[in-house]
Amino acid sequence: MNRIISVHEEDLDVVVQPAVGWQDLNTYLEPRGLFFPPDPGPGAKIGGMIAMGCSGTNAYRHGTMKDSVISTTVVLADGSIVKTRQRPRKSSAGYDLTSLLVGSEGTLGLVTEAIVKVTPLPRNQHVLVAAFPTTRSAVNTAIKLISSGLPIDALELLDPYSLGAINHSGLSSRQWEEKPTLFLRFSGSIQAVKEQMEMARKAAVINGCETFEASGEKQEIEVIWSARKQVAPSLVSLKESPSDLFLHADAAVPISALADMIDWTNRVMREAGFAGSCMGHIGDGNYHASIICPESEEDEALKIISHIQRRAVQLEGTITGEHGIGLELRDMLVEEVGDSAVRMMRAIKLALDPQCLLNPDKVFRLDRMV
Repeated sequence: MNRIISVHEEDLDVVVQPAVGWQDLNTYLEPRGLFFPPDPGPGAKIGGMIAMGCSGTNAYRHGTMKDSVISTTVVLADGSIVKTRQRPRKSSAGYDLTSLLVGSEGTLGLVTEAIVKVTPLPRNQHVLVAAFPTTRSAVNTAIKLISSGLPIDALELLDPYSLGAINHSGLSSRQWEEKPTLFLRFSGSIQAVKEQMEMARKAAVINGCETFEASGEKQEIEVIWSARKQVAPSLVSLKESPSDLFLHADAAVPISALADMIDWTNRVMREAGFAGSCMGHIGDGNYHASIICPESEEDEALKIISHIQRRAVQLEGTITGEHGIGLELRDMLVEEVGDSAVRMMRAIKLALDPQCLLNPDKVFRLDRMV
């Protein structure tokens, strides 16, 4: 189930089987000048990406997996095979079954084929790195850029502790200033990118940017952008013992609340004596809070993770921006969307899988099935 079945270059879509990896797909598409935007962790496959409704650093400009899937072919619990749509970019023919399946965590059907959107390969890529004295000044810069409508490919934020972990790990070929730092990526015509970079520079300066760096050199781009991708393994290097745990939350809040949320999260982690950091996709308010702790302190660390998630809900956010509910967040899902919404989800599950064969007890508890 790992075949790339067909590429429709003029229509900008690809038909793939579920075991195709997103990185392998992009390697295949590159000679054709095409690009599949969702970029979760290395090794992720299209089927799992559909199940989880994942995203990544490209989601700010290109959207999440929900925005990238045109149609799926899925096997239901009773063996029925359903194709949710044809290939047009839009359709108002009946219920949107494709969107129902994306993010359903394998509870409604097994995807055997998918039609996904691709886009022209970004050209003339440039990256920009700007360090700020405070999280608030970095977030204010991002808000200014977002409200200006600037077409940024990616807009990421690393806090001082993330950059400190990278420096500690030695995974980057350079040392980073340990301050709240924006990482931005641009592409397009030479003139357009030049204008976009200048607008970003002005916004950063207005908000007190302390250092500013830009590059269009391929090798330098790889060094700079790899730092963003190195945060998780760098945090693991902070373990004092191999048995130490790596715990995380991926809450999302309205962007206007993000600075306070990140500062509050770091303060709570430090007061508890834990190593960890906050970093994430500032363009859509999704941030990853990570804690490193001894096994003996797992309960205390999990309380902080739950507190982060509940605080996000209080700020009209979500307990998970891209990692999903699974088993651990089932009860907190009720707190976020309400019992009526969860009952509706259960009713859909029961209609499509009355014997509850597919990923039973994922997303919500079956013993409360209506």
